[in-house]
Amino acid sequence: MPGGIRALRKIQMARNADSDSGAAIDATSIWRGTGTIEDTRNLYFVAEDVGLLTGSDRTNTSMLGGNLSLDAVEATYEQFPHLLEMSVKAATPAADSDEGTIYIYTYALPTTSANTLRDYTFQGGDNQQAEILDFVHCKDWTLSGEGGGAWMMSANLFGRQVVNGSFTGALTLPTVHNMNFSKTKLYIDADSDSWGTTIKSNTLLKASIKYNANLEQKATADGNLYYSWVQTPAPDITVTLTFEHDATSVLQKTAWRVETPKLIRLINEGTAFAVAGVYTYRTAIFDFAGKWLSFGKIGEQNGNDILEGVFQVRYNATQASAGNIVIVNSLSTLP
Repeated sequence: MPGGIRALRKIQMARNADSDSGAAIDATSIWRGTGTIEDTRNLYFVAEDVGLLTGSDRTNTSMLGGNLSLDAVEATYEQFPHLLEMSVKAATPAADSDEGTIYIYTYALPTTSANTLRDYTFQGGDNQQAEILDFVHCKDWTLSGEGGGAWMMSANLFGRQVVNGSFTGALTLPTVHNMNFSKTKLYIDADSDSWGTTIKSNTLLKASIKYNANLEQKATADGNLYYSWVQTPAPDITVTLTFEHDATSVLQKTAWRVETPKLIRLINEGTAFAVAGVYTYRTAIFDFAGKWLSFGKIGEQNGNDILEGVFQVRYNATQASAGNIVIVNSLSTLP
């Protein structure tokens, strides 16, 4: 029988309809990226004094688990929301008020209570064998980009167990639209204003948004070898921006020194919808409140001076919010 073929690998997934249901279900869509499932079960040899130099073959599996690292791939308006559903919030899309085929997904960052998340089922493997990872959540994700390229998304997922199975058949490749970095606009404002008031042009060279959900797998005595449920503690969210060393970056570095709260908006627009509504383009909006945590020393890129700042996202009392992520696409529901 022929072995597995690299080109025949695939990742399929399904979003559970009920929050934290945990049940493995048939896949409904294909992840348009790369990655492989890792079985992380805790299997070990038991230490014992039984008069054998090699030791006995007595083993124990005390815990089941699995990981799936999704490699960096061009971010899309259709598939990036899957990462948000597993880490930030389970969102209910709202139709654009002017055009019913456009849908708006809003992911409010948690403040005084934890958001409800969605768990997923993932299938991964090749023509030789498929493995199933159930009750999957996103531990952390990164969205990064720089001028001349695309926004790239990557994520680390975890689930409660890995079993051999088979791929759900008859799935077609979903249509996706890429998020290009140069189609992004940066706004920075005082917390007394609104997000998206003051544009900062010709300065942003690259950016990285890191969302660490800090999800904790709770292993309790409930009759199973896998973890029982997932705790959603405080997330850690940072935005790293690399600027030209210009008036904008100098002003932000000064704001860091005097600990001034800021509002940052990154808005990315992609291909146009067939019929425009309130939104004309597929859109991703990242609104973050917080303060600059650090600025590095002056750097250099192709003979030009640059400056990098790290922004820590935190609750802002004036806005009564830490921020939101909004994704606008043509999906009435995530497949």
